[in-house]
Amino acid sequence: MLWGGGEVLVTVGVLLMLLVVHQLWWTNREARRGAERKVEALEREWGNPGAGAGGGGGSPPVTPSGSPTASASASAAGSGRSTPRAPRSSYAPVALPRTSQAYAVLTIPRLGLRVPVAEGVSKADVLNMGYVGHYRGTQQPGQAGNFALAGHRNTHGEPFRYLPRLRRGDDIEVETRTASYTYDVDQVLPRTSPTDSGVVRPVPRSLDRPSYGYAAPGYYITLTTCTPEFTSRYRMVVWGKLVSMRPR
Repeated sequence: MLWGGGEVLVTVGVLLMLLVVHQLWWTNREARRGAERKVEALEREWGNPGAGAGGGGGSPPVTPSGSPTASASASAAGSGRSTPRAPRSSYAPVALPRTSQAYAVLTIPRLGLRVPVAEGVSKADVLNMGYVGHYRGTQQPGQAGNFALAGHRNTHGEPFRYLPRLRRGDDIEVETRTASYTYDVDQVLPRTSPTDSGVVRPVPRSLDRPSYGYAAPGYYITLTTCTPEFTSRYRMVVWGKLVSMRPR
């Protein structure tokens, strides 16, 4: 009987080990490969494979106020100005994406990250595929308000695993079929509750920690993920401000 019990424990241990390998290695491998293929497919569809949000020729970048600028950093230097006017309508998405449709590419140079953005935050159809999900009801890239995104920190591609490495001033780039947008990291909320809906409002401000967030309208991007690692007890939030845009 003792021998039989030992065999059961060994079998259970092996199964648990295989489950861990599946979660920590296999899901990451498959999700990353799928996400890379989707980025390549979007670039082919848009007609300029390999072009980043800050690269290539074409029209000069434009600040949210509509004036040309030499670079994203130059436009960031004027971030103390009053609330900008809405960008030209030609930069806005032509149509709202369908649920679970991948329609944009998120690039964060500091993290070496380039990943698709899909509509909605469904685990099965978006997040577990290695994509970043757009919170439905929040604004789209380049629009006044808050373009809010969520991504896994662990397993299934874990695109936001290294989000804590971001620092103020780091670029966050978003490409769509019609335009490319550059946001600069502005604030980091290390921890809040999963129910803190204030962080994705049009003027984002934490309801749990009101010292984090904003008091005036603007052009914001929000990145959210679980924290600490391998748990979903809290949420980490990174906010950025739009500093330039470029038509494709």
